[in-house]
Amino acid sequence: MIKVYTTKTCMYCHALMEWLDQQGIEYQEIDASTMPNITAVPVTEINGETIIGFDRPAIKRALAEMSAKDNQESTKAA
Repeated sequence: MIKVYTTKTCMYCHALMEWLDQQGIEYQEIDASTMPNITAVPVTEINGETIIGFDRPAIKRALAEMSAKDNQESTKAA
């Protein structure tokens, strides 16, 4: 599961979520104001990797790695 830590007033958070929606990528939005250890937003967690900011290349890379891992695991199960 992809987690996105956001705040209501962060324009980059909203841009990131809009981009994920356009890509058809499911994610869980978490209010960063309830997380004392998060000091900058957006923060995206993908497959154990933490990406700070709307770093599209890093997010695409992490998503590709997650997809490859999922495909590898489903091939083993078949």
